[in-house]
Amino acid sequence: MKRQDFYFDLPETLIAQTPAKERTGSRLLVIEPNGGVSDKQFPDLLDYIQPNDCLIFNNTKVIPARLFGHKHSGGKVEFLVERILDDQRVLTHIRSSNAPKPGTKIRIEDQIEVEVLGRDDALFEVAFELPDGETALSLIEACGHMPLPPYIERADGEEDKSRYQTVYSEKPGAVAAPTAGLHFDEIMLDKIRQKGTQIGFVTLHVGAGTFKPVQVDDISEHRMHSEVIEVLPETVELIHSTKQKGGRVFAIGTTSVRSLESAATFNDGVLTAYQGETDIFITPGYDFKVVDVLLTNFHLPESTLIMLVSALAGYEATMNAYRHAVEEKYRFFSYGDAMLVHPAKKAKS
Repeated sequence: MKRQDFYFDLPETLIAQTPAKERTGSRLLVIEPNGGVSDKQFPDLLDYIQPNDCLIFNNTKVIPARLFGHKHSGGKVEFLVERILDDQRVLTHIRSSNAPKPGTKIRIEDQIEVEVLGRDDALFEVAFELPDGETALSLIEACGHMPLPPYIERADGEEDKSRYQTVYSEKPGAVAAPTAGLHFDEIMLDKIRQKGTQIGFVTLHVGAGTFKPVQVDDISEHRMHSEVIEVLPETVELIHSTKQKGGRVFAIGTTSVRSLESAATFNDGVLTAYQGETDIFITPGYDFKVVDVLLTNFHLPESTLIMLVSALAGYEATMNAYRHAVEEKYRFFSYGDAMLVHPAKKAKS
């Protein structure tokens, strides 16, 4: 398929710049099993889950990965930390008038000194000069800014520290939020448990590459960025138990899909525990091995994520749903509304 097949016209006015007043206050567009769409409110999700089902969330925690500093020469520098390597070193994108060379010292937020060690393609390896008792992560958390996506055209504020983070976030490492999870509050999670529906977790540390556009016309030629994932044995056991009881696996967000499907793909289609990296690219024609239903937000035109949704729901159903969402003025992207995606028969294994 071609990248242009996944284009749709999106008015800028539909791009959510701020979160809904309440986490569960968003709308929910449902792609029904027959391919039709229904307009709902997010709490209506409870009507679609059953006691034998399980919901799998991504428990990554967004770090305040955007840092501002200056070279000793005075030039301004902006960092977007991509990955923490150890207590002292990180991989980071750097924006400045001239790319810093190895050995360059940079002062961040007038508090922290870092040294550029080297460069690999678009990423720089940087070492923090650490005061006693500090780590790179602790310093980033002390003075960094929340890395709001590029389509949110404002500086981060105090509210973003909590709202651009899921209520169940646990493991620091993401530079973008697993946004489908932003709709859940503790009350909603309790109601899910009260139905008898089980909840499990995976970890995928979302990288800045999630916003990288597809630049080739033939999508089969696109190469995904690599991200760190972890699927623990207890999550595998929960999913196997769910399947044995005839229940469905709801993936909360495309990152949960990519984690589960990667762990299964790496073991000849059988889900097993896995810790490592993945660059899985799910497009129409993919045979889903684990995931039955997806909860997600609305994604960018021509993005890898709308391609993933199309792989589950079917191309026509997905594009029809997106056109409907535009017509009905749903809010798009990270702080926007949600979509519940049931599989097309031809897309479900």
